[in-house]
Amino acid sequence: MTASRSAVPRPDAHVHFGVFFQGVNHTTIWSDSSSGSQIDFETFRRLVLTAERGLFDAFFLGEGLRLREQNGKILDLDIAGRPDAIAQLAALAGITDKIGLVATQNTTYNEPADLARRLSGLDLLSDGRAGWNAVTTDNAWTGENFRRGGFLDHALRYERAGQFIETARALWDSWADDAISDSRTSENWSTPGAVSDVRRQTSQFDITVTPTLPRSRQGHPVIFQAGDSPTGRDFAATHADIIFSRHGTHFDGALDFADDIRARLRSVGRPEDDVKILPSTQIVLAENESEVEEKARWVLEGQFTGQTALSLVGLVWGKDLSDRDPDGPLPEEDPVARPVSETRGSARDGNDPIAIAREWRALAEAKNLSLRQVAIETSQRSGFAGTPGQVADQLVHWVRNGASDGFNISPYLVPTGLDEIVDWLIPELQERGAYRTEYSTSTLREHLGLRPPLTRRAASEAAG
Repeated sequence: MTASRSAVPRPDAHVHFGVFFQGVNHTTIWSDSSSGSQIDFETFRRLVLTAERGLFDAFFLGEGLRLREQNGKILDLDIAGRPDAIAQLAALAGITDKIGLVATQNTTYNEPADLARRLSGLDLLSDGRAGWNAVTTDNAWTGENFRRGGFLDHALRYERAGQFIETARALWDSWADDAISDSRTSENWSTPGAVSDVRRQTSQFDITVTPTLPRSRQGHPVIFQAGDSPTGRDFAATHADIIFSRHGTHFDGALDFADDIRARLRSVGRPEDDVKILPSTQIVLAENESEVEEKARWVLEGQFTGQTALSLVGLVWGKDLSDRDPDGPLPEEDPVARPVSETRGSARDGNDPIAIAREWRALAEAKNLSLRQVAIETSQRSGFAGTPGQVADQLVHWVRNGASDGFNISPYLVPTGLDEIVDWLIPELQERGAYRTEYSTSTLREHLGLRPPLTRRAASEAAG
């Protein structure tokens, strides 16, 4: 941070913000008195209006097609609530003017003609503010909701996703720019031949579609993508406008990730700044430096309740620990080396549970930690904690040194979790010349400084 301005790669870059409303999760502090419902419209209304007051680029909804489970039962330690994202965002479009509206939608269990039409509808209703976080799912427990079940192997999910996005873009491009008449004296409401059928025969799709909607002012909904594997990174470099990454805590790791994405963009013939990177992060603010540690600790303890800690440690031990004292020691017996149910996810990331137990016991002994404290200490936490000025300096350092283009903030409280960020942090960023002071654009693509959609660029270059 002490480097001269001339040594900073992007000295004039601004910080971009999105807000990520997760829905199902255990990191939102549901027990706090200011916490609201995860399904009442009032919660979404207040959060999106706060974000728009803070000049955020986008309001971002997660998706879950099935509640998480453990041992065949719904995991009642999670906060649960995920109304259909497109329906919810269409309602929010009517009470907002500028902020982008991003729907997480699955390419594994949707179909291109239907989803492209619904996203196009949101894009038109919001006058060019729609985004699509294109995600994949390959697990059978989600697939049980659908007649085809878990029909895709892991290796095929990105193949389908790539074909899905290419088909959606073809559908969005099927109306000519001048398709709709701009005069009431015209003989026809549209130019004859201005709407083209889309025919796709691929390994995943065999469809013929006559699309029903023209493009919005931004051309296409903005494409977000969140994969972090080598395949996911290649997919993003080929198809995405924005990457929603997990590298929102450690600068060096985030910079390595960003450099890798830039290299992959060059390899597929795109400019290295063609994809913006917005890592997921959490921000904890305290007015005074002496209060930061206490505030951060309060957040962690609210997120990792005793029962949640027992549940997470139980994933490593391979057994139900709910009858134990979370403020007592780790189990003395070794873990049971059996697979963790994929309906819950793994707390050990494929590592040997006995080795993890050995490391955790050593940590507990060295620091005199209880089971719950070990769960907190070893959690994969993300984010920043500090005074508004301290956090502003860190965020500016990240963006101007190329580690990210901004951040997708996951509030630890809803709907009040953005209040301090908007009232305390954003003025600090504005003072540093690193954040907009008003919306100067209208569409999500413009807010983020993105080029026209890839297919529109290709068409323009071919015409040129």
